[in-house]
Amino acid sequence: MPVERQYEGFLPGRHAIDAFGAGGFQFGGMSHRGSILALPDGIHAFAPKTFAEIDDASLAPLFALPRGAVEFLLFGCGRTLQPVPAALRQKLRDFGVRCDPMDTGAACQTYNIMLGERRLVAAALIARD
Repeated sequence: MPVERQYEGFLPGRHAIDAFGAGGFQFGGMSHRGSILALPDGIHAFAPKTFAEIDDASLAPLFALPRGAVEFLLFGCGRTLQPVPAALRQKLRDFGVRCDPMDTGAACQTYNIMLGERRLVAAALIARD
């Protein structure tokens, strides 16, 4: 059985989400307790604990990427689907990013599929138990 390595806030590279639940995620042979932001440059620890806490500041690593690095952002909202606030949706659109909210499980699955298709996808995933 492989030894699980502890995630320390950033794992470079693109990684599929291997598991989620119990308040965290597993990916790239690592585990992380809490929410994550999966971007083309790597997987980042993500401070929001609820979907309502996601804002421009929490998405700063996304907006720091070159325009066009991400075309689609999946929001894993936790257990239930929630709408993306109009102002945030517009800021993403102005940055050239389309977005889609869904529950975290569906977002993980969709992210993995899109990643496998080599699409320019990112995911903001709220941890759930």
